[in-house]
Amino acid sequence: MANDALRLAEVDALYGDSHVLHRVSFRCGAGRLLGLLGRNGAGKTTSMNVVTGLLAPRRGRVEIYGTPVAGRSPEAIAAQGVALVPQGRRIFRSLTVRENLAVAVRKRGAGQPLWTIDTVFAAFPRLRERRNQYAGTLSGGEQQMLAIGRALVSNPRILLLDEPSEGLAPQIVADVMATIRQLKEQGLSIVLVEQNAKLVFDVADDVVILNSGRVAVEASAAELKQGTIDLHQYLGIY
Repeated sequence: MANDALRLAEVDALYGDSHVLHRVSFRCGAGRLLGLLGRNGAGKTTSMNVVTGLLAPRRGRVEIYGTPVAGRSPEAIAAQGVALVPQGRRIFRSLTVRENLAVAVRKRGAGQPLWTIDTVFAAFPRLRERRNQYAGTLSGGEQQMLAIGRALVSNPRILLLDEPSEGLAPQIVADVMATIRQLKEQGLSIVLVEQNAKLVFDVADDVVILNSGRVAVEASAAELKQGTIDLHQYLGIY
């Protein structure tokens, strides 16, 4: 659909002989936040690898704002406005904070870009304070902020966040989620991959739950909060 930021349709994906995604279909509406949930091994990160071009699907369609991208290179898909904050952050540890941001800067469309190094520093004052510090010496929370900032300076049309709360202290998780909420309020289309269902329910518009590489649940976050769907079998929660 034209108002979809991201659409997967009947996607199969394999690692060698291991069949990981089985006819997976879901969508993220433009300007909305989609929470992608599931246990370890459910296919969440594989779905993001397919979207970003790190893994070519065996079959099916992937569209970014209506443009087919399945099987294209990561560079070509990034040029369509896709930015990934990967699991484990994957910052450039031997570069400074500013250098990490500088390598990712991309202007998109006419007019002034929304995100620059300076606007990232305004959003994350701790990064400004540490702008000349090597990224490998940052705390886990600061590294996550840097990973998000690095994605934002590419001025994406859709932002993919893979397990952004992983390994962080509760207060830092709260700070990161507050930032994600602000990005949503600015109208950015976001896919949030998480194991922590509560974090997702607090911020998402829509939720997809994967189970063994298949879509088990697709509903609005409001519906799931009402408790009409038994989530224990998919997420281990009540």
